[in-house]
Amino acid sequence: MDMATNRTPSPSIIHQLNPDATDPSSLQPQSEVCHSPWHSPPGVFPLASIPSLLLHMLTSCNFKPVDLAHLEATCSFFRKSTDLIPEFELSICEVAALEMCRKRSMFKWMSRKEGEELKERSGGSWKLVLMYLLAREGLMRTGKLQAAAGGSHNVIVTASGDVYTFGKIDRPLQLMYSATTDFSLLQKISSLEGIRIIQAAASPGKTILVSDSGQVYACVPGISQQGKNEGISQQGQNEGISQQGQDEEDESTVMVPIIVDNLKEIFVVQVAVGVFLVAFLSREGRVYAFSCSDELELGHQNHPEVMEPRPLTGELENIPVVQIGAGHCYLLALAFHPNGMSVYSLGCGEGGKLGHGSISSEKLPRLINQFQILKVQPIAISAGIWHAAVLGQNGEVCTWGWGNCGCLGNGDEDFQAVPNIVQGLGVGKAIHIATGNLSTFVVLDNGQIYYFGAERYEIDDDAPLESIYMANAVLKPKLVSYLKLPGEKIVHISLAKSDEEFDHIIVLTESENVYTLRMAIDGDD
Repeated sequence: MDMATNRTPSPSIIHQLNPDATDPSSLQPQSEVCHSPWHSPPGVFPLASIPSLLLHMLTSCNFKPVDLAHLEATCSFFRKSTDLIPEFELSICEVAALEMCRKRSMFKWMSRKEGEELKERSGGSWKLVLMYLLAREGLMRTGKLQAAAGGSHNVIVTASGDVYTFGKIDRPLQLMYSATTDFSLLQKISSLEGIRIIQAAASPGKTILVSDSGQVYACVPGISQQGKNEGISQQGQNEGISQQGQDEEDESTVMVPIIVDNLKEIFVVQVAVGVFLVAFLSREGRVYAFSCSDELELGHQNHPEVMEPRPLTGELENIPVVQIGAGHCYLLALAFHPNGMSVYSLGCGEGGKLGHGSISSEKLPRLINQFQILKVQPIAISAGIWHAAVLGQNGEVCTWGWGNCGCLGNGDEDFQAVPNIVQGLGVGKAIHIATGNLSTFVVLDNGQIYYFGAERYEIDDDAPLESIYMANAVLKPKLVSYLKLPGEKIVHISLAKSDEEFDHIIVLTESENVYTLRMAIDGDD
């Protein structure tokens, strides 16, 4: 638990019958005949006389929001007010949905007012709030191992919320972390002791962490509390986080992550870090962002040197967002609607990476309409450096943006200004997508992994950076053989988002192990 905040969860509610709505005498037997709820007259719902028991059944069985909606649609009893205090104006299904919302970690910290505001943003129903919370939880790895590849530094978050860092990847395939093994290659961030981290994001020069109580800790120049030299070096030599909290001569270390003051009043659940922008997602589904470049305008920022996260305006002001993703100079947002998800984008439009059919830039979030045309229901987004991908509900994978080296998987290297469905992904169903610098991975439910994009081959370690590799273009999905791990099933991949380094990846397995892979291989093989 994060002890750096005074936030406390909402108290649990005990529902009781409303005495003003029910005559107590009517609850007493009127004769010696046993009145059992299981033997009611025809047309009478058996449990109507004891709604508290019915409420317990609905909540303990964890009915889905759509199941509760079906109950209301098929039986008038489920549409009537329950007369249960304090929610006596709600239907039994709405009370059940509210109770299940209160069990969610994102909701239990909300005040009554904050909950009501989320209800209005979600469409005016507790069933829709529950649907939003479940969608958000489905995209989180809270309580599971996580990894963020940041270029020349990398971050691992354990299931218990501890944070480890390590530097450059210099081996083809290496086991970096296991819950049962102590690895000296990793450096634990001891300054975060007692604070449970639930998500990490990293890119060149930036590491940002989110705690379970919504606080943000950052090593980013300009946005942390002290505002002095909190950046991350690019040397890649045993990169950890120093414990002194002061400037050091050794460029291979970084500073202690510091709580971000101007986000203290916002309960953050996700952070997305690009090269020229950083975005934060609140539990209410609001997006806060700032630009690090005077060439990138987000429509709410007066000056690029004022790196203060501010809420995005425009179309997403009153629509809750489930997930955010940041590329080199653009932002994606997966938004919740009662009838499904939709994707919005803003930022630099070069190469068509905003998905609107043009190369125009957008200062404010704009809906990508192509998914309706494709009849794809988005459930997850991934923002690479120069291209993007979406995972559909039925396992479709859509890509768009710069197509260099075949990273869109459509058979050529042309850019696409609108999303298109990738063909040739085998017989399994896609369950995870990952994009990086001109590279894309797709994980299937049968354990197979497909790749398309740049395959980099190392030429000479002593040569200048710009001449040490050549790229082989994989234009269509290719089954990956070099990630076959005996006894392991890969479930998640994180790619480094750096256009200055060789690509490397971090893979997480079902058994909670972490492997790293340097994408460049010996050119003589």
